[in-house]
Amino acid sequence: MRITITSVFVDDQDKALDFYTTVLGFQKKHDIPLGGEDRWLTVVSPEEPDGTELLLEPDGHPAVKPYKSALVDDGIPCTSFAVDDIQAEFTRLRDLGVTFTQEPVAMGPVTTAVLDDTCGNLIQIAQHHG
Repeated sequence: MRITITSVFVDDQDKALDFYTTVLGFQKKHDIPLGGEDRWLTVVSPEEPDGTELLLEPDGHPAVKPYKSALVDDGIPCTSFAVDDIQAEFTRLRDLGVTFTQEPVAMGPVTTAVLDDTCGNLIQIAQHHG
């Protein structure tokens, strides 16, 4: 068993695609119309184009917005992405105008930072040491 797709609920797929590709640096993998405004829209890491896909899933289900709001209100990231150099990535993203709710903090073998993805989510970036 392996993870092939995971998702993050977004309030606007076009805005999410722009943020996740232009700002975070992922690449669009699939963009398949589903009827109406929704699409099967996934991105991947350019380092692993055949790796796990991130589905930018519309947050239209009634349970999703309260769930997202509760996580954000409590400062809880909905997912985490690995980075090789968290300080460099933090600086790069901050210089692009990304809002961070937590600057890099060392916690034993990992350093984390938390950012706002502009689509209703907090995202953690993490560097594992050693």
